[in-house]
Amino acid sequence: MHKSIALRLREEALKRNCALELSSSKPDPLMVASLYKDEYVALICALFAYGNVHAIVRFLESLDFSLLEESESHIAEALRSSYYRFQNSLDIQAFFITLKRLKETHGSLEKLFLRGYQKKQNVMDGLAVMIDILYASNPYRSKGYQFLLGTIPSTNPTSAYKRWHMYLRWMVRSDALDLGLWNDVRPQDLLMPLDTHTFHVGRKLGLITRKICDFKAVIELTDALKTLDPSDPVKFDFALYRLGQEKLIP
Repeated sequence: MHKSIALRLREEALKRNCALELSSSKPDPLMVASLYKDEYVALICALFAYGNVHAIVRFLESLDFSLLEESESHIAEALRSSYYRFQNSLDIQAFFITLKRLKETHGSLEKLFLRGYQKKQNVMDGLAVMIDILYASNPYRSKGYQFLLGTIPSTNPTSAYKRWHMYLRWMVRSDALDLGLWNDVRPQDLLMPLDTHTFHVGRKLGLITRKICDFKAVIELTDALKTLDPSDPVKFDFALYRLGQEKLIP
């Protein structure tokens, strides 16, 4: 990596590591998750984090996360008018009910993740366990619901799993932005949450050679950032995202 690029990324990561980066003028789903500091609420915020960021935050702010403690019938009634892009009210009801069942049956999401992760310190193995148990907790299926949860990762994934890797960043890292709610997953094992902004900036800076935003591009970008900080490569994610979102890298 060129020294000037490395210097720019280090400076941006340091500058962006600030609570002021999460505000009404700079909306981000992490802004909502930060109000609750709860792994279940954060998962809801992360999995709905697709589309226009203003619309994402408006939708998240409309949700009553205390519903996770209510009966399933109460959840269905309270969310009967909710919808967001690809998810209709039935999809959102089912998602809340799934999380409620998971919470009652398994408790900690980190413990579920560790079932897969701890064998090889591989975050994709941890996600495979989590997503599998989410599907097993509720037989409900629809395109909107399955889009929200994603597919169970195979041994050779193709999807970038952006929303899931963003969730892991929030849970594992601890700084002025990320929540640090989990204790037993190493930051060095995290993979970059690759969206259109980080993909574009990564290619512009020569950190990604892939032409499509897929899992191989995730690995390529993560490996490039490990040359800057092998112990915490994903700390550069928010800076890369803002550089793209604010069009500071044309």
